[in-house]
Amino acid sequence: MRKNYILSIDQGTTGTRAVLFDEALTQVCTSYREHEQISRRPGWTEHDPEEIYRNTCLTAAETLGAARKMGISPEAVRCMGIANQGETVMAWDSVSGKPLGNAVVWHCTRSEGIAKGLRKLPGFPELVRERTGLQVDAYFSATKILWLREKLPQVRAAEAAGRIRYGTLDSWLIWKLTGGRRHVTDVTTASRTMLFNIHGLDWDGEILERLGIERRFLPEVLSNCADFGTASLAVGDSVLEIPIAGSIVDQQAALLGQFCFEKGMAKATYGTGCFVLMNAGERPVFSSHGLLTSVGWKIGETVCYVLDGAVYMAGAVMQWLRDGLQILEGYEKLDEYALSLKGNDGVYFVTAFSGLSAPVWDAAARGMLIGLTTNSTRAHVVRAALESVAYQVCELAECLREDTGIALRELKVDGGLTKSRFLNQFQADLLNLPVVLTESCEATAKGAAMLAGLGAGLYQGLSQLFTYQITDNTYIPKMSEGERERLLHDWRCAVDRARGWEER
Repeated sequence: MRKNYILSIDQGTTGTRAVLFDEALTQVCTSYREHEQISRRPGWTEHDPEEIYRNTCLTAAETLGAARKMGISPEAVRCMGIANQGETVMAWDSVSGKPLGNAVVWHCTRSEGIAKGLRKLPGFPELVRERTGLQVDAYFSATKILWLREKLPQVRAAEAAGRIRYGTLDSWLIWKLTGGRRHVTDVTTASRTMLFNIHGLDWDGEILERLGIERRFLPEVLSNCADFGTASLAVGDSVLEIPIAGSIVDQQAALLGQFCFEKGMAKATYGTGCFVLMNAGERPVFSSHGLLTSVGWKIGETVCYVLDGAVYMAGAVMQWLRDGLQILEGYEKLDEYALSLKGNDGVYFVTAFSGLSAPVWDAAARGMLIGLTTNSTRAHVVRAALESVAYQVCELAECLREDTGIALRELKVDGGLTKSRFLNQFQADLLNLPVVLTESCEATAKGAAMLAGLGAGLYQGLSQLFTYQITDNTYIPKMSEGERERLLHDWRCAVDRARGWEER
């Protein structure tokens, strides 16, 4: 019997990866391309949507071309899944199909002034929290849409002409891959826009009206396993038609890819940022610590909700050490520097380059290195950068416990930074919990593939997928309670000093 294959596209913040999985969710081949991070001023980040679309087509073609050399027929690729970077949003002209500017990236702070104004509107922050599960913040797509409309005349002109299309990058890619036939998104990505009612699972009419955003310019919202259209991909001299049967925001994709199908299970993905998600079950749970409530997935009639906390800067800090400060030759040197020290010698790095999210939610916080002496070296800076991610994840895990009453039994981890043995062990030590590393760093792509396989009928339900779960390594905590408490105390003191810097 012929084997079936699934093409998965993981469109992330720093690059796009295409992965081909077989039906047992084993990675067969992959291709990756970075895209440019465009920064016009401090705190601003943009992406070129056309570059991202080109890279999507190129990585898909390279992956399918490699599969063909392995004897896998393109016709054996039954379906395609897409994971996207979330709140990053853009506008394009529905007639020309051209972007009306660059995409505004999720961690870009340019719309903070708009967010501040919205937070002052009587009752509006409470309405947003109740309906969407989110905070009024520049992090989310809604404030970025308002910025695009306010600052770009071409956006206002296209909207006045009825030709505007707003969308996150999944919507853009699906629009392009289907030749402009589908303007759609999924419930999880929609739930990250600050415009989506997570109870009714549709755009919220009252919020749209108060922000002056017309529903007709937004994508249709579908379940995560659905008919998103058919992608046309050039592979060599031929064009391959592949049904897009699954789509999901990246962090929820990783939760699925980590097999966190049951309430109370949690994962952390250490990518450009680091995102900690807990499966909260079939009813939304609202946090008293600033965590976000979002849709985890909708498969058939079953809806899963998640609690979500973010570390804005994780791998992005290591990239800055490499490309900005130029004190890190490559990511493979992270452990060499970190493990060259017996301790951190009192050096802490608050990586608030774009502010701090939950539980602090301080957009005016800024990055800070503290505790430096003449004995400090690049090793101290690198180690402090890695430790900073683990401290923030530890704070988020404590918020999850207090909000849900569920104590984590373990934390599943994935993402590029989990190649650091130092980080994995330090994280286990701070949490005082096992940290479980999966067999593949590509949990996001795997989650999107799972959904596509479900949508295409290759699997009958999530329970069938448990048989494909493999664990690579487990890190057991070794640190004393006294040492753990001292480190966390000093970290919190450092954070207090970094808060509010931009407002001085």
